[in-house]
Amino acid sequence: MKLVILDRDGTINHDSDNYIKSPDEWRPIEGSLDAIARLTQAGYRIVVATNQSGIARKLFDTRTLFAIHDKLQRAVAQAGGRIDAFFFCPHAADSSCECRKPKPGMLLEIARRFNVPLEEVYVVGDARRDVEAAAAAAARPVLVLTGKGRQTRAEGELPRGTEVFADLAAFAERIAP
Repeated sequence: MKLVILDRDGTINHDSDNYIKSPDEWRPIEGSLDAIARLTQAGYRIVVATNQSGIARKLFDTRTLFAIHDKLQRAVAQAGGRIDAFFFCPHAADSSCECRKPKPGMLLEIARRFNVPLEEVYVVGDARRDVEAAAAAAARPVLVLTGKGRQTRAEGELPRGTEVFADLAAFAERIAP
């Protein structure tokens, strides 16, 4: 099975320092929905893996998160794509959970549920925690320069083997020509 794991905020949609707290605040990054459609049409299964500490901070609840993901799913479907699953960590940054990126727990759970080894799975994100989680799970780390990506690249010290692309569209074009 071909699988790609995508971060959400800053990778698929515009990020906000104040969190994406409602479906109305969710706005796709130009080209990201078509990129997901391209990957889907090339036979990739798509999973979103996202830290959502806004839940722990009581900025929004899981019902609102599901509404945001429903809006994302409908937008991807209109572009001709599909997201097969959403995984999220609802815990605060200072929690000791295993699912919050940069820890690999969420990615390992995806591998378990989809019965796929992570060595050939791309994990695409815009933040250091995304590529560090990928490396910790023995997946293939990919940094996109949208969201926090330019700052992440400028800080350096990316995990060995991290591939860098301008955005999700450039990544999709490379692996699904």
